[in-house]
Amino acid sequence: MTKSSDTPCQADMAALRAHLTALKLPYMLANHQALAQSAADKAWSHVHYLTELVSAEVSARHDRRVARLVAQARFPVLKTMDRFDWDWPTRINRLLVQNLFHLEFVHQHANVVLIAGTGLGKSHLMTALGHAACLQGYSVLFTGAIEIINNLALAQTTGTVKRALAQYVKPQVLCIDELGYLPIDKFGADCLFQIISHRYERGATLITTNRVYKQWPSIFNNDAVLTSALLDRLLHHAQTVVIEGKSYRAKDQIEL
Repeated sequence: MTKSSDTPCQADMAALRAHLTALKLPYMLANHQALAQSAADKAWSHVHYLTELVSAEVSARHDRRVARLVAQARFPVLKTMDRFDWDWPTRINRLLVQNLFHLEFVHQHANVVLIAGTGLGKSHLMTALGHAACLQGYSVLFTGAIEIINNLALAQTTGTVKRALAQYVKPQVLCIDELGYLPIDKFGADCLFQIISHRYERGATLITTNRVYKQWPSIFNNDAVLTSALLDRLLHHAQTVVIEGKSYRAKDQIEL
């Protein structure tokens, strides 16, 4: 029995698999035969088959990149905007917040500061914005303000401050959580100032804090000059979201 000219020989199939492997096209490698059978059953043209196969590879590659970006962001818990309770705060500019999810501030290398007391969802919203940025292919890092200082203090003891500082400057979106909850010494204040300065007009920075701006000198070791210089850079291109109300986490106790 002679082979049909439409049936690929083993050597051709082996060569195709080798090429797909070399080109790092895992979806096409794993699915080209099954999709070819579907194409034959549905009488697709060669172009239609190739378009479907390549489109699926592109989609799979995007999904892998998003998964990698989300993992690298180190979100403590994944949060999305659709799970935010807009009715709980007594004050919040909903239209402003929703507009932030268009991510224009990321394109513009601008900043977002969310100011609220404990349990009002500011970290939730920052996480959701960071996750939305990951979905659009941006590199993101989520970290606490004190975590930054502790990491840089450790790096100082090993002579690797420059490398440690770079990890906070490099991401396209840096999320700094809970600024102002614990006191910061001169070293910590200088570290945060360096990060904000290096990121100025180069990357987007998001900050959650429980302190209004006039109270920020008390965050930064009562250094009014450093605080003024930091705020000058941070707020030059920034949106401020103020949230007021009672703690959502204490909701059950409040109702009792």
